Amino acid sequence: MNKILIIEDDPAVSKGLEISLKKESYESLTESDGEKGYQTALKIKPGLILLDIMLPNKNGFDICKDLRLNGHNFPIIMLSAKAEEADKVIGFELGADDYVTKPFSVKELMARVKAILRRRSVILNEFDNFTFDDVTLDFAKLEAMKGKKKIEMSLKEYEILKYIIRHEGNIVSRNDLLDEVWGYESFPTTRTVDNYILMLRKKIEEDPSHPKHILTFHSAGYKFVK
Repeated sequence: MNKILIIEDDPAVSKGLEISLKKESYESLTESDGEKGYQTALKIKPGLILLDIMLPNKNGFDICKDLRLNGHNFPIIMLSAKAEEADKVIGFELGADDYVTKPFSVKELMARVKAILRRRSVILNEFDNFTFDDVTLDFAKLEAMKGKKKIEMSLKEYEILKYIIRHEGNIVSRNDLLDEVWGYESFPTTRTVDNYILMLRKKIEEDPSHPKHILTFHSAGYKFVK
C-alpha cells in the first residue's frame, strides 16, 4: 500500500500519529504546511491522508476540495479541533471520508484508518463495472463517466453507490448505509446519508429533483433502480 500522508502542523500530534501508524505497520510521511501537503499528495498518491483543517498557506477544507475537484480519490480523514456540526457537514460535503475531533483516541483513529482501507479494498475487488443510461462506473479504477463527461466522486460516494447497486430493487435504510459504509457509530447521522444522496443525484441523474435511479422511500430509505 502507498504511504499514509499526514498533513498536520502540530509537531506533537504528527509525531504521535507517525509512531502509532508505524506500530500498525503503515509507512507515513508528514507535511506541516498546507500547500506543501497538497503538492505532496499529488506527487506520491498516498493510500490515505490524515488531514488537519487549520494549516498554514492552505487549509484542510481547500485541500480536500481541490483534490476531489481534480479527480483524486485518496481516502481522507479530517482532524480538527472544530467540533461544530456545521464544520463536520462541510468536511463530508467536500468529500472527506471521515471527520475526527481533537483531542481524539489514537486507538479509535487507527481503527478508523483500518476500516476505511479495508472497505477500499472491498470496493476495488467486488465487481468492476456497472452501466445505466449514459452513466458508466468503473469501481476498479474509481472512475465514473456520464456520457463523455467525467464525474468526480469521493471514495464514500463510490461506496454508497456500490452498496445500493448491490441491493438493486430493494429498499436500503439510512441506518443500513451508516453501518455498511461508515462502519462504526460516530458523527455521521441519517442527515449525512441524505446529503450524500443529494450529491450523488446531482452527479448521475438527468433531473436530480425528479430522480429515476436513486428513489426515496420516506421513513424507509432509498432504492436503486436501473
